[in-house]
Amino acid sequence: MLVLTRRAGESVMIGDDVVITVLEARGDVIRLGIQAPRDVQVHREEVWKELQAVNREAASPTEDAVQALAKMLRPPADPE
Repeated sequence: MLVLTRRAGESVMIGDDVVITVLEARGDVIRLGIQAPRDVQVHREEVWKELQAVNREAASPTEDAVQALAKMLRPPADPE
């Protein structure tokens, strides 16, 4: 982990197109401004973790859903 010291109004560059600026620092609270291209997603860590959990859950089918799909994919029994 890179640890930097910045004062209000100072910035950090990430790559060529992401700029993080310290807007304000008051005690334990720091306000940051993040300038990034529209195709770069920027989330607070707790929001990002929740999105990951929701996406994992949505991508993991239930056992009932798997059985229903398997039933639909089976060829019909040949009546003789």
